[in-house]
Amino acid sequence: MKANKLPLSNGLRVVSAPMQSLPSVTLTVWTKTGSRKEDDRLAGISHFLEHMVFKGGKKYKTAQELSAYVDSFGAEQNAATSKEWTNFYIRAAAEHLPKAFDVLSDMVLAPEIRQEDIDREKGVIIEEINMYEDTPRLQIWEVFEDLIFKGNTLARDTIGTKETVMSFTHKDFVDYRKLHYFSDNMLITAAGGFDENELMKLAEKHFGRLDKSGSSNGPAYKHKSGREQVLVKNKKTEQAHIVMGYLGYEMGRKDQYIEEVLGTILGGGMSSRLFSEIREKRGLAYSVHTSPDHYTDIGQFTTYAGVDPKNAVEVVKIVKNEHENLVTKNDITSTELAKAKAYMKGHFALSLENTRAVGGFFGFDELLLGKMRSTEEIFEGIDAVAIDEVVALAKKLFVPENLYVSVIGPYKSDTAFKKALV
Repeated sequence: MKANKLPLSNGLRVVSAPMQSLPSVTLTVWTKTGSRKEDDRLAGISHFLEHMVFKGGKKYKTAQELSAYVDSFGAEQNAATSKEWTNFYIRAAAEHLPKAFDVLSDMVLAPEIRQEDIDREKGVIIEEINMYEDTPRLQIWEVFEDLIFKGNTLARDTIGTKETVMSFTHKDFVDYRKLHYFSDNMLITAAGGFDENELMKLAEKHFGRLDKSGSSNGPAYKHKSGREQVLVKNKKTEQAHIVMGYLGYEMGRKDQYIEEVLGTILGGGMSSRLFSEIREKRGLAYSVHTSPDHYTDIGQFTTYAGVDPKNAVEVVKIVKNEHENLVTKNDITSTELAKAKAYMKGHFALSLENTRAVGGFFGFDELLLGKMRSTEEIFEGIDAVAIDEVVALAKKLFVPENLYVSVIGPYKSDTAFKKALV
């Protein structure tokens, strides 16, 4: 499967992924900005703005008008914010592509952003912050990134803080949009059963007026060495949540497939090494998984486990030992490698079964890297990985000074976890 990249008159890129056998379409508008591009005072404004565009624009003036219109043609609408991107999408029957463009352009290009709506939504986002505080399985990832990326904007929670959220004004949103919402910094993706000529006419009609100017620059990642490697958040929970991992590599590298194969061998499925050792052999955890994660200029290679608090230190030791054993024993077999590759290719194929996922696959690459891979390239990249390449990469990644551990659970001290890393 491949996608076509087609520019509008103002330079805005449109990524077209026709899937003619499907009766639906997902239309997504992307902006290359997120929490890492915010200054400290505006922490969380990217996410807050995601909320505000649903409050109404020039045509659909209130949240009620907007949602009623979307409901009238049976569509699904939502948005998401990360540390490097924000997107807004509508998934609808393919015949309603013109309506999807109508709604998204009004939301994204002409949001009203009224002060009374801002003040009202502050309470909503405070409750969202509280929800994450009460959901350690989700919050542990932000705790880990606060540890591994400390001193950089990547360490900051995407949602911001209660203090910053309560401080936002109408002017803050207007200024922020001017900086980041312009054609060279944005992207449209469409995946599903549509006609490409119609797609481009609608895109030009609704987004061709978007300004080309802007300055969406953000700080490059710079690692600060000599920092603490363990962060324990004391919280009364029935289960301890652990993320431990190493500084990894940026997205788009040639050895990204090797890194992903390594993650799959260690903790990518129910027959992986860590799942077998921690859950099946010892019964210490329900959920265990390992995976690399990539930003544009840095990455991380992490393992998550949810365990009984009394077993958390033991699990940390097991994960560390499995990392070291893979390097020192060099015992990956051809059968294990083939299984990992088949697992990855199968799950990748399954992930592209709906139009939103297809748009996301092409959209991430084009927005963040300025280039797209075909699905065939993914399969070829996985197939090309060799055992010696996996071991060589593991030796580069699994360096003791680059290992970090974050824990949420009923612990008043981090001493035992620090000892487990020695």
